[in-house]
Amino acid sequence: MNTIKTGMLMVLLTVLLVLIGSFWGQEGAIFAFAFAIILNFGTYWFSDKIVLSMYRAKEVDPQQAPELYRTVENLSKRAGLPMPRVYIISSDTPNAFATGRNPKNAVIAVTTGLLRALDQDEVKGVLAHELSHIKHRDTLISTIAAAMAGAITMLASMARWAAIFGGFGGGDDDDGGNILGLLFMAILAPLAALMVQMAISRSREYAADKSGAEISGSPNGLANALRRMEAAVQHRPLNANPSTAHMFIVNPLKQSFVTTLFSTHPPIQKRVARLEAMSSER
Repeated sequence: MNTIKTGMLMVLLTVLLVLIGSFWGQEGAIFAFAFAIILNFGTYWFSDKIVLSMYRAKEVDPQQAPELYRTVENLSKRAGLPMPRVYIISSDTPNAFATGRNPKNAVIAVTTGLLRALDQDEVKGVLAHELSHIKHRDTLISTIAAAMAGAITMLASMARWAAIFGGFGGGDDDDGGNILGLLFMAILAPLAALMVQMAISRSREYAADKSGAEISGSPNGLANALRRMEAAVQHRPLNANPSTAHMFIVNPLKQSFVTTLFSTHPPIQKRVARLEAMSSER
């Protein structure tokens, strides 16, 4: 099912890119289509490398991080997954994400703050959550969504500036319509990209919480970890790129009323309530 979702997402966002490019005429549409093809190819094959380099994550082996590596290895066996590569991000804010195009090429990255702030049961819950994303191939979808949404936002910004300076018509009677079209796309495209990200992220987080709790065997461990991480972000937000914020288990950006309305993550309170309900049923 996620393979179909990935294909549909790539097609949808490619169409949006071409639609935006068409306001530059036929050449713009062709350029946008070629850009979309390159972007799709790049995010499929190099998504993990791109994201990991953004956060200067460093790969660790069993000698460098024995307890972390052993925990990931044991949980991977329990989940029926190949052992993913393990990376550590130097940040005091506790958080984690998974990336990679499939389970055989998966990566789990955690911050140094997570290893210091959470106990073993909570760390297991977080790692199991990320392994659930890998198992259900959420990582490819979320990375493609991030890359394509970022590209659409960039092109829409170009369209907005073009509209401000009079469009591309050069003075004929269609200039007014051209400018209105550019303004429409400059507003619609980022909103459409954001809505796609939200639709994917919110549903996948609930599913990963449930599956992760089953893998770790401790819904309360994950629930407690979510509480701790959210509190930590409010005091010390992670220096994260907004286009990749939805990949983290907890939104790494400090929340305000407006950002909460458009958050790619479900409210922590609802996630915790579901996990506690699971625990009470055990």
